[in-house]
Amino acid sequence: MTTVHDFQANRISGQSVDLGEFRGKVLLIVNTASQCTFTPQYKGLEELYGKYKDRGFEVLAFPCNQFGAQEPGSSDEIDKFCKEIYDVTFPLFAKVDVNGSQSHPLYQFLKKQAAGIMGTERIKWNFTKFLVRKDGSVYQRYAPYAVPSALAEDIERLLAE
Repeated sequence: MTTVHDFQANRISGQSVDLGEFRGKVLLIVNTASQCTFTPQYKGLEELYGKYKDRGFEVLAFPCNQFGAQEPGSSDEIDKFCKEIYDVTFPLFAKVDVNGSQSHPLYQFLKKQAAGIMGTERIKWNFTKFLVRKDGSVYQRYAPYAVPSALAEDIERLLAE
């Protein structure tokens, strides 16, 4: 069986990461953008991370420029923005495509495991969220408008498993 742990991705610094290093942790994987109406969700994501990281929770942010060109910056610009404006301390990854033929393999997997409304796999916008169990299986997909704090109950449930 394939899980999130079977994939690799590049950190925002360019360093390749085996997502197996997150085995045993509950993950919230989010496609992000710096110039989106949902960008203030970075604050809520950081609050969730601060609240649960010591219990085995990680937020993994994947910048994406596919929706309204709302993430045009370089890796350095994105990293600086997230840290200076939102005090982000959770892992940031290199910019990826989440839809189309160049979609990152991790996102191809996530979309198949947790389809959106009416069974569509396509990601509709920035800040679509995937909550992942400790074993790397996908628990649920959340729409961009789902504020991070609304996921707390599900995170608690998975942390207790």
